[in-house]
Amino acid sequence: MKMIILDRDGVINHDSPAFIKSPAEWVPIPGSLEAIARLNQAGYRVVIASNQSGIARELFDMTILNAIHQKLHANAQTVGATIDAIFFCPHAAIDNCDCRKPKAGMFEEISKRFKVSLKGVPTVGDSLRDLQAGFKTGCVPYLVLTGKGQKTFETGGLPPGTQVFADLAGMVGALLKTPLPPAGGTH
Repeated sequence: MKMIILDRDGVINHDSPAFIKSPAEWVPIPGSLEAIARLNQAGYRVVIASNQSGIARELFDMTILNAIHQKLHANAQTVGATIDAIFFCPHAAIDNCDCRKPKAGMFEEISKRFKVSLKGVPTVGDSLRDLQAGFKTGCVPYLVLTGKGQKTFETGGLPPGTQVFADLAGMVGALLKTPLPPAGGTH
């Protein structure tokens, strides 16, 4: 089974320093959903691993998070993309849980649920903690410069072997070794 693990905010959709608190605030980054469709067509299972501390901070609740994910799934389906699973950590940093990235708990849970080793599995994030969590479980780290990615790149300290791409579409093109479709291509 081929698998890829993606962060959500800043990788698939635009991020906000004030959190994504409603479906209206969830806006895909151009080309990201099409990139997921390309992964699906190449036989990849696409899994999201996302810190969602807005729940612990009471900025939104599970009903709202489910509505945001419903919008993500609906938008993905319009371009032929499928998200196989969404794992999230609802805790705040002070909770000191095992699932909040940079800890590897979410990735370990993905490995257990799908009964697969994560060694060599690509993981894509825009922050250092995304890459650290995946790296601890054997994933190959990819940084995208969308979201917090540019700041993360400039700060440095990336896990060994981290590859850097402008966005998810560029990363997927390199992973699949296929050129990107022309801008404004057929719909």
